Amino acid sequence: MIGAMSGAPGDVTQLLIEFGRGDGAALERLMPLVYDELHQLARSHRYRWRGHEAAPGTTSIVHEAYLRLVDQDHVDWRSRSQFYCIASRAMRSVLVDNARAHGAHKRGGDRRRVSTDDVVLVSRERSQELIDLDEALTRLAAADEELGSVVECRFFGGLTVEETAAALSMSPATVKRRWSLAQAWLYKELKGD
Repeated sequence: MIGAMSGAPGDVTQLLIEFGRGDGAALERLMPLVYDELHQLARSHRYRWRGHEAAPGTTSIVHEAYLRLVDQDHVDWRSRSQFYCIASRAMRSVLVDNARAHGAHKRGGDRRRVSTDDVVLVSRERSQELIDLDEALTRLAAADEELGSVVECRFFGGLTVEETAAALSMSPATVKRRWSLAQAWLYKELKGD
């Protein structure tokens, strides 16, 4: 849950707006305010996809997601909730890329020598599960982009109903309905008929 974040919400929002207007220094002032929350979010992702060995790699997820966030020059930054929604999408992407790399490695691809302990962000057992979820979520977003966004905010972002509503400019009641619908759709998609 993002509700207990450090840094005043107004400060974060103002810095995001300044960054969106091209002020690179605003990003440097923003990161200390949001780093702990990004780390907590990454730790949550790691625990979900790696299990009890969640500590190693958390910082790697944050740093890789940070690099992807800095590259977001087409985003109209509006709010703190929106930022965490986009940060969650970046972390999802980092984890899925890592899971896919595991699959390629198991099939003999990616032959460069790297310690497995350094690159394993997702457990081998859960890699395919994460890839399947990502593919299902991609299909869901193609069918209904709003449902995909709700899942990213709630599941990957850990945002509350209210934070998701603010990030996506919808009412909390709509978020609840869309969240229930998305969960049912994904369950059916992942479990089959």
